[in-house]
Amino acid sequence: MEPLLTAGLRAALVFILLLSAGTSEHDLYLSFCGTWRHDSGALSLIVNLSTGCSEISISAGQSSLSIDGQITAGCSRSEVIPLKQLGLESQEETRFCLYWEPLLDQLKLQVGGKNLSLCWPRSVQGLCCTDLSNSGKAPVAIYGITDGTIKNDLFTHETLEAYKFIGESTDCKSLCDQQSRGSTHINVEPAVGNVEHLCAHSSEVDMKEGFRGHNVTAAATKGVPAESSTTVHLPPALKTAATKTSKVVCTFFNNNSLFQEGHKENRLFNEVVAITVENEVIANLSEPITIDFHHDVIPQLHSKKCVSWDTRKDPLQVNWLADGCETRQKGAKHTECLCNHLTYFSVLVQMEPRPVRHLLALTAITSLGCAVSVISCVAVFIFLCRKSRRCKEQSIPIHMGLAVSLGLLNLLFFFTGVLANVGGERLCVWVGAGLHYTLLSSFTWMGVEVFHTFWMVHVVFSPSPKACVWNLVGFALPALPVFILAAVGDIYGVREVVPSDDVSNPYRMCWMKDTPKALLAHYFTNMTAVAVLVISGLVMLFLVYRKIRIRDEWRQNRVAFLSIWGLSCLYGTSWGLTFLDFGPLSDVILFLSCVLNAFQGFFLMLRFYMLAWMRKQAGGSALGSTSTGSTRQHMLQAPEKS
Repeated sequence: MEPLLTAGLRAALVFILLLSAGTSEHDLYLSFCGTWRHDSGALSLIVNLSTGCSEISISAGQSSLSIDGQITAGCSRSEVIPLKQLGLESQEETRFCLYWEPLLDQLKLQVGGKNLSLCWPRSVQGLCCTDLSNSGKAPVAIYGITDGTIKNDLFTHETLEAYKFIGESTDCKSLCDQQSRGSTHINVEPAVGNVEHLCAHSSEVDMKEGFRGHNVTAAATKGVPAESSTTVHLPPALKTAATKTSKVVCTFFNNNSLFQEGHKENRLFNEVVAITVENEVIANLSEPITIDFHHDVIPQLHSKKCVSWDTRKDPLQVNWLADGCETRQKGAKHTECLCNHLTYFSVLVQMEPRPVRHLLALTAITSLGCAVSVISCVAVFIFLCRKSRRCKEQSIPIHMGLAVSLGLLNLLFFFTGVLANVGGERLCVWVGAGLHYTLLSSFTWMGVEVFHTFWMVHVVFSPSPKACVWNLVGFALPALPVFILAAVGDIYGVREVVPSDDVSNPYRMCWMKDTPKALLAHYFTNMTAVAVLVISGLVMLFLVYRKIRIRDEWRQNRVAFLSIWGLSCLYGTSWGLTFLDFGPLSDVILFLSCVLNAFQGFFLMLRFYMLAWMRKQAGGSALGSTSTGSTRQHMLQAPEKS
């Protein structure tokens, strides 16, 4: 009985081993992360890659991080890359991750928050280097890699000199079978050659003489209708742009995991399409390439846009950008991309939307307010010019400077949406810079109003600075930060504001871009100027109140209200509502801020004309003089002693 039991157990064991061997799966990728301990000086990345499948070593020292090995099918690279642009010199520890995708023959390094593409993705090759396993523990060192993790599993907390992974050569077709079970089929015209894979499909189009365009369709996935496959239309203009060769290759990647940039707020929703012409850079096509993406329904609060993988500024750093591509929504499940260059394309979805509520109403209010304010500022300027002929008040040039800057600001803001749609990115760089300059100039003139009032109230017996000094401060000083930001570059351009009711149709305007660098510039210039202006304005209003509350004119309610309200317009204190845009009253604050700031030019005109009317009613008394801010009889000035 016992021998029979033993034989049965052996048979069961053999069956289990055969079953496990038959269903074993390969490791499709390598994900290694660690913390690089280094010096605080100049750092560099050393890359030495060659084709083959043996091993890859990740080593780190006092000033360099090295990636060395043979795991790629077609990528060869040997160079030293300075990491100065990543801003790591002031640090002593840097987190990094290395990703290897054998199916795409792609190697990508994430260091210092930047994604560096060491080996570009390509169509699936014959053999893939996979099943990378750690070969053992390296010596402990002072400078090196600590907290090494392999696929999110911690290896050791110790600081090691290097990590080495040994790979095995595997048929890429078997990896495709493992990744996606089933079969694919595509019907193509005789002019198109194709290479079929379950995880990628490449089609080669020969653009012969008389080429009139061609459609390339991705392989249909099992269970998915053929009409829902991604389609690329190659225009005739591509034949003219390609001077060295007549062949263009379209590759459709179903696996887009390593094309992701790692940001939670955005992710690729669909497959990635690569359109390439060998050894040529194709850009600025006279007729765009059209890519039809079919996808699942995207929630209404998440916007989607066509993007391309751009490396024009830095071939090493890779970012998904919307430049050069136009997005057309053809329905809830269909997005059409029109792009004027060749690279990798996909549809990017904003996973954490920041839409603006009531954008249409706010835009209408702002447009109306800007139009009215422009007319009002012109009227105020004419009124002050006429008044300057009759009297020489020191405050008139200041009021005129504020009217000019505020009028230009409202004029540019009124046309910014039209210019963004008509002129595009190039025109928006200039318009955005001009809009920023007029905004800072308006803030500066409001600050001059605050300072001049302080001078009139507290420095009665000293003459205030001349008009030329105020003009230099109000018009020249704001140009300095704008010139600096323009020289830095990539600050001004097209800005998209996403409405909450239709996130697929954003409002385009010329302003600062929605990038970290532009956001930093916004806080250092605009928000800082608003904070200084509002605080100084509120302090000045308090000082004015203390100075004039004992006067006879103050006892008249309309004079008291008009004084504080009018000075609030001059001092720009309404901009302080910007800091209150949060909580349950956010919508109310937003609308109130929109009305007060958009109609600010109108309120200034109303103030000047109301005070002029009150002066006539008072028969040219001291009250009238206070309305225009004369030097000796200003309302904010204490009564002179006889």
